[in-house]
Amino acid sequence: MTDVVLFEEIACGSGNKIAFATLNSPKSLNALSGEMIDLLSPQLLQWQQQKNIVAVFLQGAGDKAFCAGGDIVHLYRSMTGQSMKSIDEAVDEYSPEITEYFTKEYQLDYLIHQFNKPFIVWGHGIVMGGGLGLLSGASHRIVTEKSRIAMPEISIGLFPDVGASYFLNKMPLGNGLFLALTGASINAADAKFCQLADFYLENTHKEALIERLIKLDWSDNVSSNHETLNLLLSDIEQGSLTSMPNSHLHSHQKFINQLPSLEHLYDVFDAIVKVEIDDKWFNRAQSSLKSGSALSAQIAYRQLTVAKNLSLADCFRLELTLAVKSGRFGEFSEGVRALLIDKDNKPQWHFDSVVNVDKAVVDWFFDAKWSKEQHPLASLGS
Repeated sequence: MTDVVLFEEIACGSGNKIAFATLNSPKSLNALSGEMIDLLSPQLLQWQQQKNIVAVFLQGAGDKAFCAGGDIVHLYRSMTGQSMKSIDEAVDEYSPEITEYFTKEYQLDYLIHQFNKPFIVWGHGIVMGGGLGLLSGASHRIVTEKSRIAMPEISIGLFPDVGASYFLNKMPLGNGLFLALTGASINAADAKFCQLADFYLENTHKEALIERLIKLDWSDNVSSNHETLNLLLSDIEQGSLTSMPNSHLHSHQKFINQLPSLEHLYDVFDAIVKVEIDDKWFNRAQSSLKSGSALSAQIAYRQLTVAKNLSLADCFRLELTLAVKSGRFGEFSEGVRALLIDKDNKPQWHFDSVVNVDKAVVDWFFDAKWSKEQHPLASLGS
C-alpha cells in the first residue's frame, strides 16, 4: 500500500536539513484524508522540535493539485441525521467521526499557523477547502500559473472553514464576503491581492528553487532564516512575474468594496446576482451563489460578523461547532450527495432562498456545543 504522505529530510550544509512532506494521493487530487492528518501532525511536531531542521516544504504529488479539499466522500459515509428537518428533533446524535476529523484537521492547520520555523507550501494546481487550510497558515505561500484556489463550500451545504473565519476577515474590504458567498475560484494574482499568497513562481522554477534552498546559507536564527528565504523567493519571483495572470478580484474592486455597506444578506445577494457584468469569471460566481445553499450563505454571513475580532484559536473553536452541527443537520450531506455521490447536481436544499432561511436554525448552528473547558480545541492558543 502506497504511503499517503511521503517524508524526506535533505541535507543543506552545516549539519542542517530541509524537511519535505508530500501529499501522495494524486488520484483523489490529494484530498486531505484522516490518515494524512494522522501522519502529518506528529511529523510536523517532531520537525518543529528537531534542531537541525531549518525549514519545512509541503507539496502535493502530481501536476493537477496541491490539495483539492477534505476527504468529504469519506465524511459523507459517517454522517448522521441526514433526515433531520428541524432543530426541534433530537440533536444529540452527532457523528463522532465528523468531530474527530475536523478536530484533527483544525489542530493541524493551527500548528502550521504557529510553526516556529520557515514553512513553505507549494500551492500548484487545485487548492480548495482543506488544501487552503494548509496553505493559508504557512509562512511562505507560493502560487503558480496553474493555481486554482477556492472555498466552494456553499455548493456542498457547508461553510468556509479551516480558519476562513480568520483569513477571510483579513482580506481587502468586501473580498472575504464575496468569496465566502460565491465560492469563486481565484488565480495566483487574486491570491496575492487578497493576501492568501506571498510569492508567484512559475511551476518550472520549482526544481531550481529546491536546489537553491539546499545551497542557502541557513543559520540557527529563525528570524534570519525567514528573511533569507524572503530574499531568495523574491529574487526567483522576478523571473516569473511576466506570466502572472490578471487579477479578477482587483478588476471588480469597485463593486466588491461596497458589499459590506449593504444592510442585510439579501441585499448583498441581490447586488451580486442581479448586477449585469459581461465577465465569465464573475458570471460563474453569480451562478454559484444562486444555486448554492441559502443556509450556507446565512451561516457564512454571520460567521464573518461573529469572527471579526476573534483570535485565530477562537475562530477554529467556532468553526468546529459549525462543522459538527453541519454533519448533524443534513444540508452538508445533501450537498455532497448531489455533487459527488449521485452526481445529479440537484441538491434539495432546506430553504429556497436566503430570505426564507429560518433564523432559529442559524441561531442553533452558533449555539456553543461544548463549554469552554470541554471544547476539543480548548488547548489552542494556551
